[in-house]
Amino acid sequence: MKLYSRSQLVKSALSGACFGIFIALAGVFYFSNRHSQPDDQNSQLTEEKSLTTEENSEITGNSTGTEAASQSKLIEEKAIPVSTKSYESKYTQDEEQNISVYEKCNEAVVNITTQVMGINWFLEPVVQEGGSGSGSIIDKRGYVVTNVHVISNASKINISLYDGTSYEGTVIGKDVESDIAVIKFNPPDNVVLKTIDFGDSNNLKVGQKVIAIGNPFALERTMTTGIISGLGRPIQESTNVIIRNMIQTDAAINPGNSGGPLLDTSGKMVGINTMIISNSGSSAGVGFAVPVSTARRVVDDLIKYRKVNRGVLKITPVQMTSSIARYARLSISTGILVSEVERGSSTEKSGILGGTEQVQYGSRFNPTTIYLGGDIITGIDNITVRTYADYTSALESKRPGDTVTVTVFRNGDYKKIKVTLDGKDSSSNKSASASETGQSTQL
Repeated sequence: MKLYSRSQLVKSALSGACFGIFIALAGVFYFSNRHSQPDDQNSQLTEEKSLTTEENSEITGNSTGTEAASQSKLIEEKAIPVSTKSYESKYTQDEEQNISVYEKCNEAVVNITTQVMGINWFLEPVVQEGGSGSGSIIDKRGYVVTNVHVISNASKINISLYDGTSYEGTVIGKDVESDIAVIKFNPPDNVVLKTIDFGDSNNLKVGQKVIAIGNPFALERTMTTGIISGLGRPIQESTNVIIRNMIQTDAAINPGNSGGPLLDTSGKMVGINTMIISNSGSSAGVGFAVPVSTARRVVDDLIKYRKVNRGVLKITPVQMTSSIARYARLSISTGILVSEVERGSSTEKSGILGGTEQVQYGSRFNPTTIYLGGDIITGIDNITVRTYADYTSALESKRPGDTVTVTVFRNGDYKKIKVTLDGKDSSSNKSASASETGQSTQL
């Protein structure tokens, strides 16, 4: 066992204490350095964040023009997420146009249904459901324009508005030559009707966008869109009716659309949807509308006079046939034979000649008296006349007092004659009948 003096013990204790203090200070310094480094980094990040916030605040301030564009670029470069509000519409320009036209016009489109008189199994007259179609309110007093064939043979007409209310309609006037009719209902005094304005069909272009609104298959106020596919189409609607200058469109038109409006992109009526050409009876993209230039003239007359004040030739027209041509030994079998000319009329004064040879034409049990030897009309102005439908359509747009050039076949030659048209109600004496001129021959 080793013995230590008192002085040695004191020295040893002091040495140990100094070493311990040194170790303790070294440890404190080491750990102090390790913890101070993250704090500096956090401080730096805080400063950067503060800078970013200040920059962002400046950029999203009331900047305009190129300054705003420059600041937006700065935001993008720094990848700073900034909440911006989009002012772009959720609809395309074309969609907005369609929506605008529909909202403007759909309440002025009506659904027309009819009732007709029929015969039951006991040969008793009964009321039956007729057809249906569309129409356009054109006057706040309740005037509606539609097609003649929509209300044909109707004993009762029902007009339904957009809000479901229904009114009984009355016929103001019908014009078969243009297939346009005007009907009217009487709204209550507190009801303000929306109307559709007439547009301009004279300056339409092929390729121009058009919009149709109607009630196809009883689906009320259906809208379809398309373009104008053709202009000036002469379409034969029935045996004796050809409607000229019709608008062809590929906008879908189906049963029930008849009488509804064909609209331009401003919501004005440029045509009245009338018919389709289809093997199936449904839309095949070939629809036709009466131009509003025709409708405007016809509607004005129907409202004022309940008929169209149209210029006419005061003749008794007969459709030429091959049997008439053979019997009369004529070299042409088409055109309109002038059987009689009304005495005292402008037609007679112009030099149009009627026939002199009286014959019976038609079936044995229902013959018709006609006169051979008169002029045969083959053209009116620049329209070739081969059938009675050609003849009526050539005069459809004419007014009393208008002068037309009539081409006639007379004595083997063609001759052009200027004729001033009469009105339908002009007074004149009736031509002599068969009984007044003697015997007739069966043709």
